[in-house]
Amino acid sequence: MCISPKNPFLFQSGRGSLILLKPRFPGNSVRFHRVVAAAGRETAIDLSDPEWKLKYQRDFEERFNIPHISDAFPYAEAIPSTFCLKMRLRYFHNLLVINYSSPASAGAVCIDPVCTWIEQWVHRAGPREKIYFRPEEVKAAIVTCGGLCPGLNDVIRHIVITLEIYGVKNVVGIPFGYRGFSDKNLSEIPLSRKVVQNIHLSGGSLLGVSRGGPTVTEIVDSMEERGINMLFVLGGNGTHAGANAIHNECLKRRMKVAVVGVPKTIDNDILHMDKTFGFDTAVEEAQRAINSAYIEAHSAYHGIGVVKLMGRSSGFIAMQASLASGQVDICLIPEVAFNLHGPDGVLKHLSYLIETKGSAVVCVAEGAGQSFLENTNAKAHRETKYSTKKYFKEIGVSADVKYIDPTYMIRAVRANASDGILCTVLGQNAVHGAFAGYSGITVGIINNHYAYLPIPEVIAYDKSVDPNSRMWHRCLTSTGQPDFL
Repeated sequence: MCISPKNPFLFQSGRGSLILLKPRFPGNSVRFHRVVAAAGRETAIDLSDPEWKLKYQRDFEERFNIPHISDAFPYAEAIPSTFCLKMRLRYFHNLLVINYSSPASAGAVCIDPVCTWIEQWVHRAGPREKIYFRPEEVKAAIVTCGGLCPGLNDVIRHIVITLEIYGVKNVVGIPFGYRGFSDKNLSEIPLSRKVVQNIHLSGGSLLGVSRGGPTVTEIVDSMEERGINMLFVLGGNGTHAGANAIHNECLKRRMKVAVVGVPKTIDNDILHMDKTFGFDTAVEEAQRAINSAYIEAHSAYHGIGVVKLMGRSSGFIAMQASLASGQVDICLIPEVAFNLHGPDGVLKHLSYLIETKGSAVVCVAEGAGQSFLENTNAKAHRETKYSTKKYFKEIGVSADVKYIDPTYMIRAVRANASDGILCTVLGQNAVHGAFAGYSGITVGIINNHYAYLPIPEVIAYDKSVDPNSRMWHRCLTSTGQPDFL
């Protein structure tokens, strides 16, 4: 992957180690630690092939090379950037180089028996020296899809502010997700620094959210009719799949449009990303629910507090909230199988906790335990509540079970300071990527560095908690729970 005017900053990721391996690569690089293909499968490697390393590197570079306007428009004009702070200073990356790393560095992984050192590079986010859109010709649109998430307004705000710094005068919001492209009763919302100045002080989305919407053809028809040539899409995997389809349809019609995604999921289940915006706030807010459950359980005779947290397919919120609170006795997540009943089941351990402690707190991710509920319409968190009451009644022990579901309270709050910073940088880098001519990309934080990734690599499958990870083992150490199998 060579350096070119459209690709001036690359970085290679891995947990924290920076490297400058070859003169042809710049030094703002971090080793990328995942060995996965776009379809979500581990990359098949024939280690008996003497050229396997070269082939593997080429495959990785092809998959993580991000689409650019000049791919479809070879003669697209690149002009000096108009991104100026205080209208005097042009700002671009001037990154330090750290010239050491090795296969023993933190985050290094082995993909063959002798741990061959393999470089994997992806694009670093930030402003470029050349841009491919004239600000006076840009009509930018922002759309928020899916459910609510802390930080939506923060991202909207900084996309608008950064666009204005570039010199864009025409910025609109599409109301209520993709639906706003086709519903004749919904009008564009004009956006400016004055409009968005204080929206980050409240939760929700200034533009509104919805799921589903019109077909890709209808959306692109609407964009063409409105003259939109920059689209910023805030949403999760499904929304990003839609954004990628919009990008491909624009290419098919030879429309010079930049489509840039910003991953939004409170569950933190976007592939490759360290975390997504809203996650830190969700973990922080979940402490209130867990603390309430603890107080209710601790204050009652044989009290049991059951807290249901978000996480249909991943248990990051439940795991991190349990670890942070220090008040949880049992944490149940989708990635780890468990039995409710039996000598080693959850209910038996609850009985032990009531006998020894007098109370217990259970934290359940909404997708936990689906393996034993797959033939029913039940949910594990509700089944835990009802089965607990029934179990203690059958064994003749009084138990006072309190059930708390803070889902909608958590989704609706404003972003905390940590998420506020993350949203600020994501919003800014989304605009930088669009002006640099990239399209069909998303922006995220990887190993504490902000990067651009092709959307297909991000939506291949959901990120999930590794049951063998240190973090899950730390959670088990905190709760003291056994294996419920």
